Amino acid sequence: MLPARRDLFRLALAAPIVPLVAAGCGGRAVENSANTSMEGSAGRLLPSQAPLPKPFQRALPLPPVLKPVRTDADTDYYEITQKAATAQILDDLPTEIWGYEGTFPGPTIISRRGRRTVVQHTNELPVPVVVHLHGGRVAADQDGYPTDYLHPVSGRVADSHGKGLNGEQGSRDYVYDIDQPAATLWYHDHRMDFTGPQVYRGLAGFHLITDDVEQSLGLPSGERDIPLMIADRSFAADGSLAYPSVDGSLLGTPGVTADFMSGVLGDCVLVNGSPWPVLEVEAVRYRFRILNAANARRFRLRLDDGPSFVQIGSDQGLLSEPVTLERIDVAQGERFDVVVDFSEYSAGTRITMVNERGEGTTAQVMQFVVSGPGKDDSRMPSRLAELEVLSEADVVATREFTFRRGGAEAHGMSLWTVNGEAFDPERVLAQIKVGTVERWRVISQNNEHPFHVHLGAFQVLGSSGGTAGRSDVGWKDTVNLDNGGQADLLVRFEEHQGLAVLHCHNLEHEDMMMMANFEVV
Repeated sequence: MLPARRDLFRLALAAPIVPLVAAGCGGRAVENSANTSMEGSAGRLLPSQAPLPKPFQRALPLPPVLKPVRTDADTDYYEITQKAATAQILDDLPTEIWGYEGTFPGPTIISRRGRRTVVQHTNELPVPVVVHLHGGRVAADQDGYPTDYLHPVSGRVADSHGKGLNGEQGSRDYVYDIDQPAATLWYHDHRMDFTGPQVYRGLAGFHLITDDVEQSLGLPSGERDIPLMIADRSFAADGSLAYPSVDGSLLGTPGVTADFMSGVLGDCVLVNGSPWPVLEVEAVRYRFRILNAANARRFRLRLDDGPSFVQIGSDQGLLSEPVTLERIDVAQGERFDVVVDFSEYSAGTRITMVNERGEGTTAQVMQFVVSGPGKDDSRMPSRLAELEVLSEADVVATREFTFRRGGAEAHGMSLWTVNGEAFDPERVLAQIKVGTVERWRVISQNNEHPFHVHLGAFQVLGSSGGTAGRSDVGWKDTVNLDNGGQADLLVRFEEHQGLAVLHCHNLEHEDMMMMANFEVV
């Protein structure tokens, strides 16, 4: 299977690179080297040709919470249709997006630990899709393996291998037996070779899990519990989303043009699908569930002239105790659950969330405006959740994974690889015994690589040769690695067996083969 995939990349890279203006992607690619010297993120900046809105003019939109179509004693049933729709992201030009229920972000699903969640997805898009519950500890056949396709209602479509007619057509149920602590998860497309462009077009949404522990803590809730999906996008002159796909139909040759092999960086920062929005807050505590849903951009967030972030949760749920942070580094796919206390600020105060890794238009994210005092029944407990701490004494196996460019080529160009090998759906890199603890060393070369693992979770022992950072505490499923960095992880897959993937969450790297199979047995 791999030679056929390489042949496709050879064809793509042998073809002349179409100028981005002619391709509808707008403008000249601005270099950002692999050592992140320009905006703190590997890749190239793709400037918009359409005028961008003025920052801090629009209210922050909140994704709607999806209601079950029915419930029974132990299960909540939902229905989502994936379809094209028009969004008003820019001031004067419409933008076509692909969205869950036709919105970007898609609707938020809220599950309760101990209940089953069943989500029926219907695909009205022109391409196959795959739904991955990012952070979900669910059965392998429900996780969203990259070739578990849901084909369009209009008919089955072969994948980039000339095969891939497996999977279902029209609709399918994803069944999630929720047995993990309260956490901020998200769901997004994970189609083999095309994750980058399909997420870029809007296929992403929040999936929150709650439980008795979380609800007993008195944290900010209701209208003061706010998800923030942060991403960057660029726009062509006609208002469409600009993305440098080799094949814009997403039905033929996969991948991006050669200039964007390191990643696609946009110049417009969106929060919940809106450019540089404003949130009016009372002078009380708020809970923010921060998600980096960008393809390649990392964010270093700080509240300019404002309060600190108090981190209460990580990717996989609550921490054991709060951690106060002046800034947070959020890699692609990571989530930070934080509380911000605005109680010391007077009415009319404006506080800007800035991105210290950005420049120009990407140096600002959103703004908070304090409206005045408010009643606050929330509290900040000194203890949050009782967390099991994995022990190195329980390690039964040690593995090393090197993420770098090289080891596989297409038309003389090095591809992104794991341990020197390009992804092959038929190759299993490791077999891991369910319920055991392993020590993994993940090494990043030639670029920074956010590492993500499906089905399970890990704890960070240390990174880049030092101890784990203050923000790398708790259970995680995604960890950032700087160029030349490494992380030592204690990993466990508690229950579910089967085939799954680990990969870089720079989506251009993932699509260009930086992914590997493992099997829990």
